[in-house]
Amino acid sequence: MGGTTTGRNADQAHGGCTMSSPLPAPFVARLRMLIPPAHWDHVWRSFHEPRLSCFRVNTLKTCPEQVHAELQRMGIAWHTWPDKMDALFVAPEDRSRVLDSALYAAGLLYSQSLASQLCARMLAAQPGERVLDMCAAPGGKTLQLACMMQATGELLANEAVRKRFFKLKGVLAAQGVEHFVRTSLADGRVLWRRHGASFDRVLVDAPCSTEARFHADRPASFRYWSPRKIKEMRHKQKGLLRSGLRCVKPGGTLIYATCSFAPEENELVVFDALKHFAGEVTLAPIALAGVKCMPGLAQWQERAFPEELRRCCRILPDEWTEGLFIACFKKRS
Repeated sequence: MGGTTTGRNADQAHGGCTMSSPLPAPFVARLRMLIPPAHWDHVWRSFHEPRLSCFRVNTLKTCPEQVHAELQRMGIAWHTWPDKMDALFVAPEDRSRVLDSALYAAGLLYSQSLASQLCARMLAAQPGERVLDMCAAPGGKTLQLACMMQATGELLANEAVRKRFFKLKGVLAAQGVEHFVRTSLADGRVLWRRHGASFDRVLVDAPCSTEARFHADRPASFRYWSPRKIKEMRHKQKGLLRSGLRCVKPGGTLIYATCSFAPEENELVVFDALKHFAGEVTLAPIALAGVKCMPGLAQWQERAFPEELRRCCRILPDEWTEGLFIACFKKRS
């Protein structure tokens, strides 16, 4: 997919357009190998142009219609998403007004990307179930799961990093779910020893190289990226996914997700789990309407994957959302 890029930063030419970019050249070269030509332009632009700000309505406290009415009173235009009325978008220049509003202070809204919201919805948590969010901070998906469960059942939000754990607890309190959500500070890779196969549903939104959050205007977002970091993340992710699958009841569901493009953190981690739990788990197909997606890869750098990995989904970034990789595991009864 195009010529080789050299040097620390990238000058990308595609479709007759040239754009100088501060993004690391090795990252861009890998990205061009991964993204189909038909999607390249909007993916590339997403790293350099402003994106609409996405929020989610806290349906435990209010309803979308009341939030829409208040935004209209404030003179803020918004957009909704088909089939997901609790998601709303505002222009980048209105983001600070929403964050500083009484709506946000009262915990009626939470800033959460569309991809993140679609990922949590994919878990399909139901009222009365026992659910685990293994890598929960800062808490957006945990909050959404609490809304989906209507604050009934049991929801455990775990975080391994102490500073992030206390941020998680603060977010849960601000949104009014601290009395429903249980929290734990622990390495997710050992949770299966404590809980066994006791959860109906598990979300593993694993720590990763955060490639989908890179932006040219925020050098800090990619300052520490390197191929070595991808390898380090993969080792941790394999342990988290294995632990998560051990925590799921027979017949249960696990969602594995990262905000990385790297196949080493995605397809290779999923492939490892399929081999390790051969005969115990399978991948379910993922269908997401309205967002630009591509299926899991059939191969990467001359390494072929089984056809089953095509059931994974890679949400591609554009003006509406960040990118995200999602795999949906089902544990056999």
